[in-house]
Amino acid sequence: MAESTVVRVRVGQRLKQQLEALAHRTKRSESVIAAEAIAVYVEREAWQVTEIEKGLQEADAGDFASEAEVDAAITKWSG
Repeated sequence: MAESTVVRVRVGQRLKQQLEALAHRTKRSESVIAAEAIAVYVEREAWQVTEIEKGLQEADAGDFASEAEVDAAITKWSG
């Protein structure tokens, strides 16, 4: 098992009740469910920030789609 540490997080009463109910229904601890949820959120947000940074670097370098590439994409997806 990976080493773990304690993190305190404040949540609203409704979310706490939902977490308790889910833990009860799935027979898992609130801590395990919360840790999984945080891991998924952090991974997704980190990916998004990385992609935004890449896009900004491309824009700063002047790497834009040509008018023909934009037209081709519109034609492809407008079906």
